[in-house]
Parts: sequence; C-alpha cells; structure tokens
Amino acid sequence: MSRIGKKPINIPKDIKVEIDSDEVRVSRDGQTLSERIHPGILVKVEDNQILVDRENDQRETRALHGLTRSLVNNMVIGLSEGFTKNLEIQGVGYRANKNGNQLIMDLGYSHQVIFEEPEGITFELASPTRIAVKGADKQLVGEMAAKIRASRLPDPYKGKGVRYAGEVLRLKAGKSGVK
Repeated sequence: MSRIGKKPINIPKDIKVEIDSDEVRVSRDGQTLSERIHPGILVKVEDNQILVDRENDQRETRALHGLTRSLVNNMVIGLSEGFTKNLEIQGVGYRANKNGNQLIMDLGYSHQVIFEEPEGITFELASPTRIAVKGADKQLVGEMAAKIRASRLPDPYKGKGVRYAGEVLRLKAGKSGVK
C-alpha cells in the first residue's frame, strides 16, 4: 500500500471539492483547479477529508495511487496558500521590471525578453534583480519559472544569468594558459 496514497487530505473551511466519475475539481473564491482521475483510482470526501484509494493491486494502479493523492493535495494547498518560485538575476546591467501584466527583462541581449502573465500566475518584483512567480497551480508556476530561467541560463564561468533563489552553481575554472 502506498504510504503517501493512504494519507488523508484535510480540506480547509473555504475550499470546496467536487468529485465526478473521472475528475476532481477544487475551488475557492471563483478560482477552480481540476485534475482527471485514472479509472482504477477512487477519490471520495468523508468527514471534511479527501481519501484516495485504488481498486486493485496492479502495477500501474499502485504507481498512480500516490501520484493522484499528491496532485489533489497540491490543488488544495495551491488554492489555500499558493505556490511561489523565487528567481534571482545576476550580471552587470541585467535587470527586470514590470509593465502592467508584462515582465520585461534586460539580460544582455540586443533585445528585451518579455513574458506575459498567464491566467492564474502573477509576477512580483522585490527588486530589479529578484522575481517571484506566484500562483495556485504548482505545475504552471514551476513551468513559468523554468521558462524565465531558460531565457538566460546561468553562465558556468562567471555565474551571470537567471537562477532560482538559493541555487548553488559550481563555477568552472577558466583556461590557465600554463601547462
């Protein structure tokens, strides 16, 4: 039995959960997240808790048991607390600013790199070199942060570029010219 799959998910007071035959919808204040459920997985609500179980012990169903519980749990956490990915920009002249719902970054290219806020995601700037990507959908937050980071990956020699906050880079030694 899956250890993660067996754990019940507590539902906060302001979260509403609806379960159809093949879909779980979690909503709060007009914002809704949904996830399709594999046919071998059973999801039910009892005593203000979401319980995830499986119909059989086939390999695929066992593999999806804990995954389904984690996905449903992430929807509940996302709507109650939200998810955040913090990014740092390092490099002389590298900076970001926000214009309406656009994130505009100067990253040493001949042009500015511009990202639009997708629905459900917000960009916050604590300073011109610190970006916070916030939202309720964990996958969308991580995907957007990865796209921003990919716009200028950290340089392995100087460390310039966009990186996750707290990310440790192992810098390479340059050519020494001495044998």
